[in-house]
Amino acid sequence: MPDMPVALTTYDPSWPERFAEQESALATLLAPWLAGPVQHIGSTAVPGMSAKPVIDILVPVASLAEATVVVPVLSQSGWLFWADDPCRDYRLWFLRPSPQSRTHHLQVIQHDDPHALAVVAFRDALRADPTLRREYAELKEQLSRQHQDNRNAYTNAKDAFVAQVIAAAGLEVPVRYALPE
Repeated sequence: MPDMPVALTTYDPSWPERFAEQESALATLLAPWLAGPVQHIGSTAVPGMSAKPVIDILVPVASLAEATVVVPVLSQSGWLFWADDPCRDYRLWFLRPSPQSRTHHLQVIQHDDPHALAVVAFRDALRADPTLRREYAELKEQLSRQHQDNRNAYTNAKDAFVAQVIAAAGLEVPVRYALPE
């Protein structure tokens, strides 16, 4: 299936609004399973950070096993489920509207899973530290040129940096399986 190339853009002040548009709909749609607020994560959630213009969203649920019923609920609302995600043991992963024209990514993760804690800690560390933000932006720029036509390779290549930031925040660095390249 064709995919979008990796292309970073400068920070867009409309990104929080684009998140908010989905946040309220998701909070209503997924209310029975939520174990906390729907959160804007990833680089688009960090003011001033360059990013792929795709809004990343975390939906923390009480139980991932019980939340598998959200797949058809989200599918009916225009979210495409990645059934072959190698990280299915800890998350349900979706995008919209299509792989070729992504605007949003969505991860449904159990609220107390180390992966959920890690994505929030990483976002918060970038928000709090301008030097860290600059280092990450430089890495992403280099990797976006190196892996322009392979989104999964781009994501995989950021793992060591992300793990270092999570460890520095005092959290367990969760195992994340490499995405298929």
